[in-house]
Amino acid sequence: MRALSAAILAATTTFAVPAYAQDWGCAKVADTILAPGAKPQQGQVDARKLNPPLKDKEAFIEYMVKARGDDRAQLARKWDLMQNYVKNGTIKGDDVLRAFLLTAREEFSRARAPAEAYKTSFLTIGCGVTISGPGMVAKMTTELKVKPGEKVLEIGTGSGYQSAVLANLTDQVYTIEIIPPLAKFTDKLQIELAKGRFQELSVIKRKAADGYYGWEEMGPFDKIIVTAGIDHVPPPLLKQLKPNGVMIIPIGDPGCQHVLKITKDAEGKTTRRDIYEDAARRPNCRTQTLFVAFTKYDKEGKTVSRFGSKPEDEKKPQ
Repeated sequence: MRALSAAILAATTTFAVPAYAQDWGCAKVADTILAPGAKPQQGQVDARKLNPPLKDKEAFIEYMVKARGDDRAQLARKWDLMQNYVKNGTIKGDDVLRAFLLTAREEFSRARAPAEAYKTSFLTIGCGVTISGPGMVAKMTTELKVKPGEKVLEIGTGSGYQSAVLANLTDQVYTIEIIPPLAKFTDKLQIELAKGRFQELSVIKRKAADGYYGWEEMGPFDKIIVTAGIDHVPPPLLKQLKPNGVMIIPIGDPGCQHVLKITKDAEGKTTRRDIYEDAARRPNCRTQTLFVAFTKYDKEGKTVSRFGSKPEDEKKPQ
């Protein structure tokens, strides 16, 4: 196994240089706390101490406006979307519903218009990647069944939205991003948000590295969630999954992926099923795939596929 070479990212901005003046590379800054002209956070709030009403829309909105100063329109959009997910079974359990209602997707979506944050589709966030649609995030999180105090590893930090949701379910969240500019931006964004209205984000531990190899020195993990596709289950991740642990991972071609729920029993044996039961029966899906979306970041600063790389290249630190 390749030795992990990247340290946990830390904020490097000095007070003399505004956050938005940094060169974020391919990572977008539009409509985030780091963007020029963005409104500063007011007050300090830890969502873990909040107990919003979960059954009444107006009561929920009034509570969140008073407790955290959230925008009424965004709260209404979020409420309607999440209640639809409850009705169709995408979200199950008050703990998961609460986590999504307390997570401000608009802070992570880099959306050009506020209303876009709670659309059901994915959104581009720069660096050739996206923030997944809220339905996918909700479904995978529900299937993960995170309990308070469990240690959870996320592969593919991306926008930071998924790890923010997890931080409302447990105080032990670890996340890895392979694209350096995106990792740097999301690290800084979560640090800044944690200073004010979203103090629960302070529990998240982030690293810029190749998620294929997991985070061995911080393992093992009760739960692992992978937000990037690949053509097989990485052995290092299975090894770092605790007995009786659960992993959610998308396997297969784009548009033809099987999102697997892998359960590891006390003896180390695994069982797996597709969380979307009908996916395996789709007629256009190939039984064999060459697609590998777990990527490497090369010396020229480009994201490249692992497919076809030489074994010795895989062992070199990035």
